[in-house]
Amino acid sequence: MSTAVFFIGGWNANQVHINAWVQSAQKQKNSIAFRGFPWPDGVTSSPDTSVVKGSRDNGQFKKVVDAIQACTAAQIYIVGHSSGCAIANAVDKDVTKGLKDPSKFVLVALDGFAPDDDQLARSSTQVWAAVNGVHKSLHDKDLKDLLGSRVQEYPAKKDCTTKWALHFSLVNAAATDSVVKSIATGYSQCQANLAWL
Repeated sequence: MSTAVFFIGGWNANQVHINAWVQSAQKQKNSIAFRGFPWPDGVTSSPDTSVVKGSRDNGQFKKVVDAIQACTAAQIYIVGHSSGCAIANAVDKDVTKGLKDPSKFVLVALDGFAPDDDQLARSSTQVWAAVNGVHKSLHDKDLKDLLGSRVQEYPAKKDCTTKWALHFSLVNAAATDSVVKSIATGYSQCQANLAWL
C-alpha cells in the first residue's frame, strides 16, 4: 500500500525548517512520499479562523489541497504542528468533503489546534502532546481539558523538559532543552519524529 505524508509546519516554520524535516523523514522511511509546507508569510498564529483565512488568502491553502488531490497514494496523512494544525484541519475538511469513505485520510494534530468533532469521530484521527514526567508540552493541558484520553502522549527524552523543547519534540526527536531555545531553533539538528506514522 502506498503512503504519502503532507506536513504543515507551525508558526514561523520556514522553508529551511520544512526541508530539514522532510529530508530527515524521507531518510527514515524511504518508501513513503513526504511533502512539507512552511508557515504562510504574514499570517498570525491564532485564532484558528485567522490562520486558515491567511493561508487561503496567500495561496498556500490551495497549494496543499491541490497537492493532496493530485496524490494517488492509498493512504494520505495530513499532519499539522502547533498553529499549523489549524491549516491541516481545514485542509482535511476540504479534501474529505462529500466523500462517503474518507478512510484513506489520516489527520494528525501535533500539540496544536484540535480537530473538530466530525474529524475526531474518525478513529484514524490522532492528537498528540509531549510529556516528560511532570513536564508538559505547550498545548498539553488545553488539549487534554478539551479531549481527555483522546490525546496521545509522546514520552520525550530525559533532557527535554521545557515547554518549547517538548512542543518541538513532536516534530524533531532531537529536541532537548539545550537545542530548543525558541521557535527559531525548534528544527535544529532535525530528526523527524514519526511516532504517529
